[in-house]
Amino acid sequence: MRYAILALVLPLPALAQTCPAPPDHTGALRDLVAQAQKAPDRAAGMAASDKMWALWADAPDAQAQELLDRGMARREAHDLDGAMTAFQALVAYCPDYAEGYNQRAFVSFLRGDFAAALPDLDAALARQPRHVAAQAGKALTLHALNRQGEAALALRAALTMNPWLPERSLLPALEAGEDAL
Repeated sequence: MRYAILALVLPLPALAQTCPAPPDHTGALRDLVAQAQKAPDRAAGMAASDKMWALWADAPDAQAQELLDRGMARREAHDLDGAMTAFQALVAYCPDYAEGYNQRAFVSFLRGDFAAALPDLDAALARQPRHVAAQAGKALTLHALNRQGEAALALRAALTMNPWLPERSLLPALEAGEDAL
């Protein structure tokens, strides 16, 4: 019995560790959004998006980065349960880190659990308003929930930051209230 209690106590210091604040990429994201807005073509706009992704995926510390990387690898391997476990742990460990919520929302979206994805996308955007991918993901999620008007507004907000997103082709159908997919 004494050893069982000891085994339960030993892992707690690792769980009690707090996540540092996410890196402040405000200026860099502002500049990349400006680059995307002024981009002369899709390739330049998407190059700015790629640089944004590098900033969003910059986790607060090594433990958070490992959880993010593990979750993304599990998702790429189509292990959505493993991905969700990693992203839930990331959100629990780093509740101020937007990408944890965005990635967890993506897994929920892939599972077809759109109602679960939406609050995570809102949480990501509350923490990182210039998260173009989360904003585009919100548009797709709202569309999947058959909320076309809101989906159009969300997609317009994403396109305001980067007019070259692949989802831009969906906007006319969303604005018309049609099934865009």
